[in-house]
Amino acid sequence: MENKKTMELFSNAPISQAVLKNALPAMAAMLMVLVYNLADTFFIGQTHDALQVAAVSLATPVFLIFMAIGTMFGIGGTSVISRALGEGKTEYAKKVCSFCMWGCVIVGVVMSACMLILIEPILSLVGASADTWNLAKTYLMIVVCCGPFVLISNCYSNVVRTEGESAKAMMGTLVGNLLNVILDPILILGFGWNIAGAAIATVIGNVIGAIYYIAYFVRGKSSLSISLKDFTVKNKVASAVLAIGVPAALGSVLMSVSQIIINSQMAEYGDMAIAAMGVAMKVVIITGMVCMGLGQGVQPILGYCVGAKLWDRFKKVLRFSLVFAFLLSVVLTGICYLFTNQIVSAFLTDTTAFGYAVQFSRILLATSFLFGVFYVLTNALQAMGAATAALIINVSRQGIIFIPALFILKMIMGMTGLVWAQPVADIVSLIIVCVLYINTSKKMVIQ
Repeated sequence: MENKKTMELFSNAPISQAVLKNALPAMAAMLMVLVYNLADTFFIGQTHDALQVAAVSLATPVFLIFMAIGTMFGIGGTSVISRALGEGKTEYAKKVCSFCMWGCVIVGVVMSACMLILIEPILSLVGASADTWNLAKTYLMIVVCCGPFVLISNCYSNVVRTEGESAKAMMGTLVGNLLNVILDPILILGFGWNIAGAAIATVIGNVIGAIYYIAYFVRGKSSLSISLKDFTVKNKVASAVLAIGVPAALGSVLMSVSQIIINSQMAEYGDMAIAAMGVAMKVVIITGMVCMGLGQGVQPILGYCVGAKLWDRFKKVLRFSLVFAFLLSVVLTGICYLFTNQIVSAFLTDTTAFGYAVQFSRILLATSFLFGVFYVLTNALQAMGAATAALIINVSRQGIIFIPALFILKMIMGMTGLVWAQPVADIVSLIIVCVLYINTSKKMVIQ
């Protein structure tokens, strides 16, 4: 029944209906991730202690590595499963789904253990000062304990969409993140636990989100499986998932690494500059997260079309998605630019940090109107199984383009050069992804 629903939506429904039905819940889910990301910083900001805001900014990129690895299994699994369903290979899709689950468990446990052991070197690496060291350590020591649950939650918020169940995929994210947002003011301000309260709320939210997805499969509502008996790394199950998942995760990991580098370089200008950069990223991420959700929502449809060789439908879905994504990112960027001061003031009261944050936000917003097109094309490459192309674009944007740009522009422009590196990387990366898509589509006869 679930497969029939998926085939009907992905192969026969009107283009706008197919895209919006799958993409809107994915965008809503990413909005909740956005709210969750903003909540910790917002409620910590209500303590009127900019050092705690700086500590969260320092610790967040480290925690995001867990989300990135969950994305590795989620994006890789989504690409392989959607194409398998398009080809009618349901049993193979089950094996891939189970591999993703137990891969998340094993890798999550190992990552949590390693980060707890290496907590001191990690704090030195991210640029924690004497004033922010203990605060950042408290936050990280708590949040890394929920590693496997973070991976599962981020993985299956993607995988469940392969069955056309975008609403159920959204609910897992919604439940976990909403609980986190509700608990933040209670634990941070009500109980007075400050940064520790933010970390505990994060742990509880991720655990509940993961339990929701596990229950979805255990109740038998899915045609896929997370059963250990279906787990295997043979028949190219592991290699197929990792071929697409690793490039996707590498992009997210490099995003965390780049934030760590920015924070360490920004530390030269003081803790207020670090706090400001963290908040500026929150402003621009509003557009980024929504557009990322759109791209992820469209990917299963495109992947199904590739598997079923519905090339004409593939082109129509992509064309509609690109136009919608561009208009959406332009509108969101405009709103963020107009209300930059108001958004920043919700997080920072320190005059110096506020001034920096507004300046940094305006710089980062210079290219955020391009996010929609970038994320749709990136997810199209992943849907096509273009592992090499996906690797190139994910390594480029936050790695081989962005990181050198940080140091070069810092030498030329000083502190603001660190911020301008991201817009430069955005423009160059968009050019690269367009070229890669054109080349890949020609090879696959999607012209």
